[in-house]
This record gives sequence, structure tokens and C-alpha cells, in this order.
Amino acid sequence: MNRRTLFKAGAAGLALTTLKPYSIVFAQPAPRKVALIGTGWYGKSALLRLLQIDPAEVVAICDVDRKMLVGAAELIATRQANKKQPKTYTDYREMLAKEKLDIVHIATPDHWHALAAIAAMKAGADVYVEKPISVDVVEGQAMVAAARKYKRVVQVNMQRRSTPHLIEAKEQIVRQGKLGKVGLVEMCCYYHMRAGGVRPEKQPPADFDYEMWTGPAPMRPYNDMVHPRGWRGFMEYSNGIIGDMCVHMFDMVRFLLDLGWPKRISSAGGSFFNAGSTANIPDTQTATFEYDDLTLVWTHRAWGSDPDEKYPYPWGATLYGDKGTLKAGVMGYDYLPQGGTPVHKDVAYEYEKYPEDKTEKDLERHVAQAMRWHWKNLLECIQTRSQPVSNIEQGYISASSCILANMGLKLGRTLAFDPEKGNIPGDEQANALLARPYRQPWVHPTPDTV
Repeated sequence: MNRRTLFKAGAAGLALTTLKPYSIVFAQPAPRKVALIGTGWYGKSALLRLLQIDPAEVVAICDVDRKMLVGAAELIATRQANKKQPKTYTDYREMLAKEKLDIVHIATPDHWHALAAIAAMKAGADVYVEKPISVDVVEGQAMVAAARKYKRVVQVNMQRRSTPHLIEAKEQIVRQGKLGKVGLVEMCCYYHMRAGGVRPEKQPPADFDYEMWTGPAPMRPYNDMVHPRGWRGFMEYSNGIIGDMCVHMFDMVRFLLDLGWPKRISSAGGSFFNAGSTANIPDTQTATFEYDDLTLVWTHRAWGSDPDEKYPYPWGATLYGDKGTLKAGVMGYDYLPQGGTPVHKDVAYEYEKYPEDKTEKDLERHVAQAMRWHWKNLLECIQTRSQPVSNIEQGYISASSCILANMGLKLGRTLAFDPEKGNIPGDEQANALLARPYRQPWVHPTPDTV
């Protein structure tokens, strides 16, 4: 598959969005064999949602933090139907070589997503991968190419596409024309995301393989802000708040409005609030995603309160149409017509059916139902060998658009990405940033080498 064919295939995938509830039941001769790579917060949160709705067996888990690995194995055993602890590995390559797997869930830090996901596809497994799919654009291109080459079904955990109240908003408000023509969307995150303060360099814990954890990323002196969960504060391992939070809201808006690639992307910002922190991601940033007759604007900042106290969506999007306004987020939506009766919808909880949602440590309870729907959609698509609602092409578009925004911030100019060619025509300086250098001996994947 060449680049031109690859990106035509990605554009065709846009038409495959599923909006119905996922209720198809398929005969499964034996429990699916599932593995988890990365046993931290969202690895466990998402995987346990699968065990709530399918008799899958988690046969293996992998992590470079041996203490975290043991704890995850014990927890998973309490939630499996057979009460077995999964086998534990500290190198995903060994696990993939020894285990015959149906599904591999990739929940590593972002800088490991591409290598682990491509390896799982090569091993014959379908994949559920956390967002964003990659830390650079070429990694995403390679993941799309691998999914096509090995005929794998890949679901990206951008679960807004499986959030019932957002599906309702799309069907009942957007598709019914109740917004009219939408000309502007404002997306935001006003959570205080970036850690402040200075952390000293120190030796990694004895049960944590920092060399393997760093993998293809640049080697930094260890500090305890990095692990666990703090790695998103460092551009070496992530794409900052725009790669963590904007990717969700940008993808949600693309889902609601059936949008593909933006034509032009720009960004401005920096570290203005806690500039002396050990963390190095921008704490203040605005990004603009331009379409033909529509502009999407993202804003995050590390101080102040929500701009609209009446509709407290500190992480969400507001769609402005000539007939009405839609405020949408993870906790619900509000439709405000130009004339008529407003509509309010809250996120749904399913505590009676899934009581463990109430007590599970660290679970984002408002996301539990959406993750179950997301898994169900993947399971159906595995049976039919069809494209899931958050397929790899959708993940590539949303992740790469946010990566391009960070590139625009770094370069100080607007970027016009050509999705068919997979580059930025006439801008060699920008094209040089589409693939980050990998630390040896790790080799950067490309569409031609997967």
C-alpha cells in the first residue's frame, strides 16, 4: 500500500460511523484471549469495563513497573469469571511471542503506543489503543498502514463517539438541523492540568525499569513527577494538554459535525503560569483548526474559573449555529435554541446494573457507560471485520491535527497539511518535525516498513 492509497482509504473510513446502540449478540465458541500492555490508571479502568460486558479472559498483562504489574494481576483476578491471575511480563515483545491473543489493549504512555500497537497487529491481534494514537504524525501513518496490511480491527479509546448523550445530541439536534449552519466551535479545558514546582533528579525505584519505560523517547534524568501518571507533563512522552484533552474534544466535534481533516492549523501559547516547573508542556495554549466555512478554536489555561458559570463545562465544546447553540461535554449537553424550549441532558450512570462502578478506585464514573459501549462496538466489528466507530483513521486524523497544532506553536506559523500526500507541501522545516528522532536501538516505524 503506497501513501496515496493509504490516505484515500483513511478518507473513505469517515463514512463508517455507527450511531445505534451496540446490542448485537454473537456466538463466541470460547472466551476471547485478551492482553493488556500498560497496567496504570486507564489500562485498568478500560479493561475492567470489558470484563463487565463480555466473558473475555485476560490471559496476560505487561508493564515495566513490577509493583504495578503485581497489583494489576491481583485486581484483574477478582473481576475475571474464572478468577485466574493473568500471566505477567515486563517486555511486551516476549508476551506477544508466547501468547496467542485475540485482543491487545495498549495503555502505555503515549510515546509507546505506535510500537506496541504495530507489534500486536503483526502478532495477529485486534487492538484497543488509548488516545492519542501517536506522538508524531508518521507514527500515526504507520499504524494506519499496519492495520490495513495485517487486516486488523483497531478501536481508539476516544469514547466520546460512544457516549450515549452525545450520540443523542448528534441524532436529535445536529442531524435534525436544529443548530442551522454552524460557523464557530469553541473547545476548552479549564482544569489545572500542568504540575507546578521543581522535582529533583533521583534514582528510579528498584522495581521500575526506567530504561525500558523511556524506550524510543529521549533519556531524561529520572524524577518522581514522571511516573506514575505525571509523564503527560513532559513533551518527550506526550503532546501536552492539547494532545491529552484537546484531542478528545476535537474528535467529539468532528464526530458531531462529520468533519474530516482541517485545511489549516495554527497555535499560540507557552508556559505562562508556572514557568519554573520541572514539567515542560505549555500551560496556556490556543489552537485554531480551519475548515472551508467553519472554525474550531481550542483554549486551555492553568488559572481562572469557567467563563460561563451557568453552564459549567470546564472541559467541553460550544457549537454556535444560526438557529441555536449546543454546549456539549462529558457530563451532558445543553441545546439553546434561538427561540423555543432549551434541552438539557445529563450523563447516564448504570450503578444498579454495574455496582462496582460506584466503588472502583480511580474510575471516572461518568465515562464507564461510554467505555462499555466502545468495547461492545469493537467486539461487534471484530465479528464482522468492519470498521469501529473510532477506527484507526479517525484516531490518526484527530491525533495528527493536535500534533500539527503543537508544531505550529513551535514554528510560529500556520500549517496546511495535505492528507493525501501525508505532508506539508513546500515546508521542509515543518516536514522534518513529522517524525521525532527515536533513541537507539528503537527504530521509528513508517508506512513502508511496518
